[in-house]
Amino acid sequence: MKGRHILVSGSSSGIGRATTELLLSSGARVTGIARNHEQFQPNDENYNTVTLNLGDLNNITSTITEIMTSSPDINGLVNCAGFGKFGSLENFSSEQIQTYINVNLISHLIVTRSLISHFKSSEVGDIIFLGSEAALKGSQMGSLYCTVKFGIRGFAQSIRQESADKNIRVTIINPGMVRTEFFNNLKFRPGDDDKNAIEPSDVAKSILTVLSMRQGTVIDEINLTPQKKVIKFD
Repeated sequence: MKGRHILVSGSSSGIGRATTELLLSSGARVTGIARNHEQFQPNDENYNTVTLNLGDLNNITSTITEIMTSSPDINGLVNCAGFGKFGSLENFSSEQIQTYINVNLISHLIVTRSLISHFKSSEVGDIIFLGSEAALKGSQMGSLYCTVKFGIRGFAQSIRQESADKNIRVTIINPGMVRTEFFNNLKFRPGDDDKNAIEPSDVAKSILTVLSMRQGTVIDEINLTPQKKVIKFD
């Protein structure tokens, strides 16, 4: 991965953190975006941090522009930021719905828009989105979560077609339940057995595989599933 400089959103925890750690250990440079970097501060000269709240849509474009001005060698984007919210639709206020969609869908569109012109002009770049099994099939109590994940999947498919002639590769990775902090504020979680959930490192390895492919090959989509799916309710 030497010669690669990857921008990772949500780099301070969960899948974003695991991806950042693996990329760094593989010789890549990483610029990490997160609201708070206190919980993850690796002592690595190839890691740069940018503090950004992706819920504040008005600051995204200017921040990404600053990043690209200082680091024009960035040639990959991994969109990992996001959080879960589940429940009956009528129990969410209009404000909660708007905030959730802003962070988990609209922000990814704006980050990508802010980078894609640079990738097109240099005719190289990888864009990877973290989808979900919820991007493949709707589920009970998942109206908000499925909405944003379906949206990301459709966006990835469209951008892939728009950008292929500029050598830009676009991939979406759809994991099932991953054992991360994602479930800390939810009323359910994967079972305790190792086979009941995917590990963040599993998703990170799939991201590394995508980035390591020969330039002429595109992995459109990867679906990851626990071998024995078990859900525990609190």
